[in-house]
Amino acid sequence: MRLARALTDDGVREGELADGTLSTADAEYEIDREDLLAPCVPSALYCVGRNYAETLDQMDYERPEEPDFFIKPPVSVIPTEAPIPYPTFSQEVTYAGELVAVIGEECKNVPVEAVPDVVRGYTIMNDVDALDQQGRTARKAFDGSGPLGPWIETDLDPRGIDMRTEINGEVRQEANTELMLFGAHEIVSYLSERFTFSPGDAIAFGSPANPGTVEPDDEIEITYEGVGTLRNSVAEPR
Repeated sequence: MRLARALTDDGVREGELADGTLSTADAEYEIDREDLLAPCVPSALYCVGRNYAETLDQMDYERPEEPDFFIKPPVSVIPTEAPIPYPTFSQEVTYAGELVAVIGEECKNVPVEAVPDVVRGYTIMNDVDALDQQGRTARKAFDGSGPLGPWIETDLDPRGIDMRTEINGEVRQEANTELMLFGAHEIVSYLSERFTFSPGDAIAFGSPANPGTVEPDDEIEITYEGVGTLRNSVAEPR
């Protein structure tokens, strides 16, 4: 089942999306992709890095002994189809296609085997990175740096699914989640020891190697098997 949030004539509504129709508890709406909002409203985006061996090789990182994470703030979130603002302070902006778990209930200290019970479903994030900035927060935690969507897929096993990222139709990333160093359930459990999750919080599991930068007017499409495609263009700096 696909769960979505959208802007309708009645304001922001959320419900089940099927064949372009959003069904809520009391109404149905015909929805275009441009109407879709981010599928959740996270208090934070918890992001794991260095979670693919090829990323370690590309960036010359050492293999982490436990998940290596950082946080993006809510202002980083934009929906599918919204333009990504190219930051005025950077000249080296990169992309990263990541699978994301969306938390369905308040929880903490979740055992690995109980993770499916607290995850509402899965969506996609583009971890936009101003690579030439100092420090991870300056690089990754700015307005529009976390495109999220297009919806939440509730019926998904995050293990062993294919992904690809295309820039202007050219495939730039292609991998499978079985290549993660730390699995999705393991990561959610690990982070839940440190943070109390709220409904709508998002946990991104990292990206395979990133083979290039993006420029204004580029179109980025990130597809995860069983979820869908997150699509955004890159806007001019302003």
